Amino acid sequence: MYRKNIARRHKPAQPKRSLMKVFWLCLAAIVTLAAADVLRYAVWPDVDDLVTAQPQTTALIEQRRGEAEDVGKTFRVRRTWVPLKRISPHLIRAVTIAEDDKFWGHEGFDVDGMEDALRRNLEKGRLAAGGSTITQQLAKNLYLGTERSLSRKLKEAILAVRLEDALSKRRIIELYLNVVEWGDGIFGAEEAARAHFGVAAANLSPEQSARLAVVLPNPRKWSARNPPRHIRQKTAIILSRMERRGLI
Repeated sequence: MYRKNIARRHKPAQPKRSLMKVFWLCLAAIVTLAAADVLRYAVWPDVDDLVTAQPQTTALIEQRRGEAEDVGKTFRVRRTWVPLKRISPHLIRAVTIAEDDKFWGHEGFDVDGMEDALRRNLEKGRLAAGGSTITQQLAKNLYLGTERSLSRKLKEAILAVRLEDALSKRRIIELYLNVVEWGDGIFGAEEAARAHFGVAAANLSPEQSARLAVVLPNPRKWSARNPPRHIRQKTAIILSRMERRGLI
């Protein structure tokens, strides 16, 4: 009896140890692959091309195309590139005020905005606010799409640093206003102005510009041409800020 107890007590646990070793190896491999997937954006894509070249398509356009194909629909892209000098200064001012009020002064990140977004997310218990700057939004639109994940936010941050380093602020806002989504299949300020108001982007009024700016968080749901009440209220706020700053 005594010998049996000793044998049972000293029975090796090799299978359990082997399973734990496999688990930790698999976990290490997953972490390594995830880190490599994020860190590759430190060198890819070549953002220096954007100094002069216009992007032919974007990750968001291709995402929307794929979403349409998945439900058997044809996706028609409406997008006309225009230089910044052919975009109303009212729109430039309204968009920067509504989306990234510190755009001209920061280096890709708005720390106060990120802290405010974090607070709101914690209060709601979900990702309700992103706190992204225009530079981060440009990175998302050009290269990443709208997936909500920590890895996408990390990639977005890396790309934002690279974009700020490679491009001037005027070039960043020019790119952004030419690729951002403003409705189903509508991309860029020129097509947005024509689709919603029947004018060229250069001729947008302050109120039209403010309407376009405030629908950017959800441009496929909210209409700039026939805005719901809360969009009209936000438009009034943006116009008031523009007027107080002597921008209109």
